[in-house]
Parts: sequence; C-alpha cells; structure tokens
Amino acid sequence: MNEALRPSSRRAAKNPAVAQHGKLRRRSIGRTLAKVAGIGLSVALVSGGAVAAYAAWDLANTLKPTVSLGNEDVLEGVPDVGAMEGGVNVLLVGSDSREGQGNGFGDPDEETAVLNDVTMLMHISQDHSHVEVISFPRDMFVDVPACTDPEDPAGEPLYEQYGVKINSVLDYGGLGCVVKTVEQLTGVTIPFAGTVQFMGVAAMSEAVGGVEVCVAEPIEDEYTDLYLDAGMHELKGLPALQFLRTRHGVGDGSDLGRISNQQVFMSALARKLQDGGTLGDPVALYSIAKAALGNMELSDSLANPTTMVSIAKAMKDIDLSKIAFIQYPTGTTDGGVIPSDSAEIVNLALQNDTPVVFDPEADETSFASAGDPTAVPVEGEEAAEEPVAEEPVAEEPAAEAPAPTSEALPTDVTGQTAAETRCSAGRTLEDQ
Repeated sequence: MNEALRPSSRRAAKNPAVAQHGKLRRRSIGRTLAKVAGIGLSVALVSGGAVAAYAAWDLANTLKPTVSLGNEDVLEGVPDVGAMEGGVNVLLVGSDSREGQGNGFGDPDEETAVLNDVTMLMHISQDHSHVEVISFPRDMFVDVPACTDPEDPAGEPLYEQYGVKINSVLDYGGLGCVVKTVEQLTGVTIPFAGTVQFMGVAAMSEAVGGVEVCVAEPIEDEYTDLYLDAGMHELKGLPALQFLRTRHGVGDGSDLGRISNQQVFMSALARKLQDGGTLGDPVALYSIAKAALGNMELSDSLANPTTMVSIAKAMKDIDLSKIAFIQYPTGTTDGGVIPSDSAEIVNLALQNDTPVVFDPEADETSFASAGDPTAVPVEGEEAAEEPVAEEPVAEEPAAEAPAPTSEALPTDVTGQTAAETRCSAGRTLEDQ
C-alpha cells in the first residue's frame, strides 16, 4: 500500500492480454427480442394473465444500457426459473455523480464527480443458509488491476494502479474495473453488479414502500438537510436517500459512521422484505424490478427480471440472524485507511463460503450504531447459553472435534445481523 502511486491518466498496459471488463455492448435486435421474451416469461411466472403482456413491454422499455463484466461464463447452466442455484455474489456501487439528477444535489456541471462512494458486496452462500454484505470504506487504499478503458473498449487496457482510494476506481475504469478490483481484493468472482445514483436510491426505497429505522439520538446534518428526532421513522424517497448519505449527522462524522448508519437501514430493509412477505409478492417484486431497471446501470448478467427474481428467491427463507452486514476491517494511515490483518479472515470466509459470527466484545467505537433501547431480553436466554455437558462414555475413545461451522470474527470487525434492531447514533450540530 505504500508503493509510489502510478499516474492515473488513461494509458495502455504493457500486457493487453487481460480479461475484458467494463465493455459496453451494442444491443442487437435479436438480443433485445430475447431479453423481452425473458422479461415476459419472468412476469408471466409471477403475475400471469393479461398483466404479463403489459408488464413485459413496460419493463423492456424501462431497461437502461447495460455493462459487460467479462466473466459471465461462470453463469452457464444457471436456471431461469425459481431460486438461483448455488452461491451468488453481487456488487452494488453508489455513485455520487450529479449527472441527470437535477440541481437538488449541487450544480451538476460544477460539483459533479464519478466516485463510487458506496461499494458493497453481497454474498449468498451455496446452500442459501447465510448471507454476508460487506461494505468497503470509500477512503480505503487498494491496488487496481489492469482494466478495460470504458471510453475505448476495443483499445488497450488501462494501467494497473497501486495504493489508490477505492472510491476513485469508478471514474478511472467504470463499473467493470470496480468489480475487478474487489475480486482481486477479496479473492471471489463477482458475476453480477449495478451502479445507482442519488435519485435511483430514492426510487428504490419508494418501490419497497419505505423502511422503518430507529434513531437513538437526534440527527442534524445541514449538508444533506436531514433532521430527525430520536425515535422510529419510516423513510422512503428523498428522506431515505438523505439518511443513507448522511455522514456529519451520525457517529463520529466519518465515512465509517455512515457505513454503520447504512447497516441500520439495510438490516431494517431485510426484516421488512422477509417479515412483510415482499419476496413472495409478485406485484411487489415487479415494482422493485421496474425501479431497478429504470434507475440503475446493470451488468448484462443482472439486467433481466428473471435473474432478479431468482436471486430474491434465494434469500427468501434465510434466517435473519444469518444475514450479516460487515464493515470491511481497516486501520488508519496517512490520508485514509488500509485493510487490516483481519480483512484476510473476512476474505477467507467469503472464499470458503463460511458463515460468520460477530464477537460480542467487538470494539464499539464512536462510529458504531447504538443498541435498541426498547429491546427486551429473551426469557431463558442465559440458561440456553450454558448447556449441561453430557458425561462421556469411558470405554470409548473421545470423538474427533467437529470442524467449525462458522468463522468467529475478531473484535476489530464490526457490523450487525439483520435480526438485530440497532439505532443510528445521531449527532447534532453542536457536536460537529
């Protein structure tokens, strides 16, 4: 991480024989018709009747241009109907670009950028028994492999980079390059990805009908114009976007505090989707698919409602306590943060498809969310934690210890499960 930074201008790498990522493909008439057919099939499966014909047309006309990640061959044989078989890795990127977002977020000509200020990896296990959602701090220094130049896909690739902030990668090499960077960092293949801008986040929160979040202390943020009293709040549209964007109004005012705040929102969203039956509601699934197609730049592999429904169904019955939101562990350095030694433990858990367990003594620093003050301990919980051991049979040799079924995370790895109702650690203007 301390290597000298290479120039970030777009220059061809010496070795062009690399996987092509970020390539924008022109959609042929045949491919478009095939996609419309797939859309019609997926909607017919979840809706049926005359509604399917209209929905297929509507979704096809909603679809935005897609991006090739260059690794779609790993999806060969994946079924189009029902829950997606096997493991799933999806990268979600939140761009701070103001382009096409109006003047509500600053002058789109003067203040715009193309930074991936949010980078999240969702991993669904092979047997659909657990999910991990990893949030990567925007100021984390990473190495970037050689990537396809999105401005010249047919040309030579861009140079690899060393020790650059991860939130600069979207501007440097596009969505495909962000995917390739996270693949190199974590050691897992990511065949699905999407980028969303400000208004897309607002539209997606509307599509799910809003999310109820807990605020422990008042949030006051003049930068995002978010002001929330302590208590429960149902957020959708612009307020939901402001809640996800706020940094100055939560924790210690850092990006790490914002990640913790986003985990409060995402865990509440997971509870709503499962407990509210959204994942089994065809009308709700259609609404969410339409919002995603119309507001996100998706990889070729993800730009089909059938695929979206398959991924959603894979998560339908996963225990909320097995859905873990993890802040990628880092340590401080000049000008940002770098992956800590514990990052490799998280990487190995992803590579080995192992569920994780947070240490109850995990470091609760000033950026962490607060526990739910209304939570009531489950009766008999303490007794259940200390089961009485059975007496071993003396005549038989001791059995071999079973292999661990989960990865115990170190105390410097923070986060929460979807089963935990945590509250935003608000921050008032006086504290800023």
